[in-house]
Amino acid sequence: MIDVASFSSLGRFQNEWLNARHHFSFGHYHDPARMGVGALRVWNDDEIAPGTGFDPHPHREMEIITYVRDGAITHRDSLGNEGRTEAGDVQVMHAGTGIVHAEYNREAEPTRIFQIWLMPNRRGVTPGWGSRSFPKQHEGALRVLADGRDGADGSALPLYADGAVLAGTVAAGRSVTQTIGAGRVAYLVAATGRIRVNGVEVGTRDGVTVHDEDTITIEALETAEIVMVDVVK
Repeated sequence: MIDVASFSSLGRFQNEWLNARHHFSFGHYHDPARMGVGALRVWNDDEIAPGTGFDPHPHREMEIITYVRDGAITHRDSLGNEGRTEAGDVQVMHAGTGIVHAEYNREAEPTRIFQIWLMPNRRGVTPGWGSRSFPKQHEGALRVLADGRDGADGSALPLYADGAVLAGTVAAGRSVTQTIGAGRVAYLVAATGRIRVNGVEVGTRDGVTVHDEDTITIEALETAEIVMVDVVK
C-alpha cells in the first residue's frame, strides 16, 4: 500500500531564520493522524538561513539523523564533538542518556536538511555523535548511510534503532527496486525531482509511506534525489 502526503499538506513553521515543514507532528504542529510511521517519529524538512541555526538544546533517548541536501551544517555538543557535514553527507547523534547540542549554518548560503528521528531499540546508551562523507550522487542505487538493523555490515554509520537511512540519485527514465522486509515499513521523499512509486506518481518533497509491500520500484520521471527510511513497524 502506498500513501502519499503532499508537500502542501505538511505542517509548517517559519520565522526570520528557519523555514520548516514537518512530515509528522512536531513542536506546535500536532495532527493525531500523523504521529510517525513505525519507529520513525520525526522527519523535518528545514531551510536554515546563513549565519543562524539551532542554539544549544537537550535531547535524550532518540536516534537523530541529519541528511544535508544543500550547503552544510556545523555541529557542536556537550561531549566536545564538533564537525561540519556538507551536502550529500550524513551525521548521526545518539541522544541516549542525554546530550546538549547546537546546529549552525556557517555558510554564506541557505542550508537545507532532512532531520530524521528514530525511536531507539536500546535505551540508556552512552550519548555519541558521528558523521561520514559519501559520494555525492549515490547514482543508480539507494546506498545505506546509517543502519541499525540486524545484519548491518558496518559500512554505514551505526544506529541504536531497528532502522536504516538510505539515499541515492535516480536519473530521469531510470528506476531502482528496493526490498521491504516482513514486519517493516518504509518512508521516502524525493528531495528533488518527480517520481513514481509502484505506479503512484509522487511530487518533489511529498512524503510516501510504504506498507504491506514486498518490494517497491521507484521510477524517476525527472532526475531525482531519493532519501528513504526503512524501519520496523
